[in-house]
Amino acid sequence: MSFDTRAGTRGARQPKGRVLRWMNTLMARRIRRRRGGKFMGFDALVLRTIGRKSGEERLTPVGWFPVDDGSRLIVASAAGAPGNPAWYYNLAANPDRVRIDVNGETIEVRAEQLHGAERAEAWDRITAAAPRFTEYQVKTDRELPIIKLTPRGGQ
Repeated sequence: MSFDTRAGTRGARQPKGRVLRWMNTLMARRIRRRRGGKFMGFDALVLRTIGRKSGEERLTPVGWFPVDDGSRLIVASAAGAPGNPAWYYNLAANPDRVRIDVNGETIEVRAEQLHGAERAEAWDRITAAAPRFTEYQVKTDRELPIIKLTPRGGQ
C-alpha cells in the first residue's frame, strides 16, 4: 500500500525546533541504552529512517504497539498537527531502508501504511491502549497514518 496521507488544513501546532531535536536525541540514547523503555508513556523504539532529501540517517523515538505477527504499529500523529511528521515522508521515500532499535537490538523492517479495514482494526487497538490518539485525531482534519513495521529477512 502507498503512503498517501496529505497534510490537513487544521490542527495543533506541530512540535519542532532545537528543543525537540535535543529531546529526541536524549530520548533515543536513553531508549537504546536501557534496551527498550518508555517514551511519553508508551513502549518506545528508535526509528531509523533515511532522509528523503539529505540521504542521511535520522533517528526518532516513537511509541509502538505490538501486532500478533511480531510486527509493530506506529502512528504519524505529530500531536494532531495539520502536517505529517518528517519521518513519515522519509518512510514514504524509503520504506525498505528502515531499521528500529528496540529491546537492545537493531532490526531491519519494512514500513507499510495501513488502509481500510486493516487500519480501522489497528486504530481500535491503538486507541484502546492509548486514548491520547483519539484526542490527536480530533485536533486535525487529516487521517492519522498508521504504519506497520514488519521485520525483514529471518529476524
